[in-house]
Amino acid sequence: MGKRLERLHERIGDFWWYSLMLFLACRAADCTNAFVGLWLVPKYVSPEELGAVAPLASFASFLAIPVSVFAATFRSEFTRLAITRRFGQLRTLMRAVFIAAGVFLVVAILVSRFMLPLFLERIRIVEGSLGMVILASSFVGAVAPVYTNALQSLKKFGGYSFINLLGAPIRLATMLAAMPFRALTGYFVGQTATPAFNMVASVLCLRRELSVKAEAYWTGDVVRRFAKLLAVFAANSAAVGLSSLVESLVLRQRLCDMDSAGYYMATRFSEIAGFLYASLAFTIFPFSAELAAKGADMRPLLRRASAATLGFSALVAAPFFFIGRPVMEILPHGAQYAAYWWATPWQIGISALAGVAGLYTTAAISCERFGFLKWMIPLNLANAALLLAVTGYGYFRPWLPAEVSAFLAGHNITTLPAMMWWLTAAAVLRLVVALSAARPRHALPDGTSREKATRRP
Repeated sequence: MGKRLERLHERIGDFWWYSLMLFLACRAADCTNAFVGLWLVPKYVSPEELGAVAPLASFASFLAIPVSVFAATFRSEFTRLAITRRFGQLRTLMRAVFIAAGVFLVVAILVSRFMLPLFLERIRIVEGSLGMVILASSFVGAVAPVYTNALQSLKKFGGYSFINLLGAPIRLATMLAAMPFRALTGYFVGQTATPAFNMVASVLCLRRELSVKAEAYWTGDVVRRFAKLLAVFAANSAAVGLSSLVESLVLRQRLCDMDSAGYYMATRFSEIAGFLYASLAFTIFPFSAELAAKGADMRPLLRRASAATLGFSALVAAPFFFIGRPVMEILPHGAQYAAYWWATPWQIGISALAGVAGLYTTAAISCERFGFLKWMIPLNLANAALLLAVTGYGYFRPWLPAEVSAFLAGHNITTLPAMMWWLTAAAVLRLVVALSAARPRHALPDGTSREKATRRP
């Protein structure tokens, strides 16, 4: 059996082998996560509050943007230091990111002190102890990738797979203990448990690499270089976070309770389509970075990964055209949500487009090609601004011409099908921009790319 696996590994190559390993490990964990999303959450969270789960999660992610920016900024540097085996500098870099995370936690507390009550009011939720739990969830969820990124950079996919296997049962056990007392608060307590475990387990997996003595890393050139990268990632993360937050907010605020709850239930199934993409995106980062460092073309790898993502999504979506309604009916309160079965294959299609775009942007970021952001950032900002303007035009009615107000009133998109069309159009536009990130670069006489030659000081 071992020899057969070795032959399979040699035949399909490292990228697909590690992707397959992660896919199988994460799917075992997703059985637990599916139970949480499809049965546990709708069992304890009332239909009136169920539609608030997604916007609350988006708000937690929005609060964590500063920490996420730091983690994303240094991810490619983690890979570079890991490839060159400079573990002392890697330890210094990880420590700096962790200290910065503590500083930004204080900032997040101050921001949420003013923003959270207003946000909860807009999505029709009573606060209680929810505020501090969301803060903890956002902070821990943002810091954990610092450690998992190190595992990714060192290609410790076996350790990462094992962590994913154990993390899901820990999340389930925490939710089972906490949700009966306060459903939404217990949900976010469970969401905090998994990244907290991931941090501890990742440190154990990295104990050999992190046991070395810390080495000097920060110089004036390094600080200036990362200041520029930080500005790029901050702008992109803020635009992406704002767009995601506005989309989830509008889906909750502008739709009735039943429509937003039905959308939540339908999209739990659509998350299945992202299973393969999540494994491929995590694995592709160090491999695309290595290809770029060697001057090799990474587009064949991206095409195969994209084809696998689209094919898997089609296989997942097809059955829901025939059994979507009866499957929804067997869930807790399923009779109320069965009419929304059509949103599942539709959302799977949207997720597939987003997955392909994510593969291309992940590969581009791994080799620090940021040209696509000059289109992606304005696109996400425009999406948020237009969505707020079109669905909340009533706020601007005193300043709008009567003809504009009449047009918006007659073409308002505050229905679920209209919102789905909006999300589809946004996904298509993001994909078009993302595909430009893999365009070949002009080569210099020495064989290096022009971008590569000018990227590092």
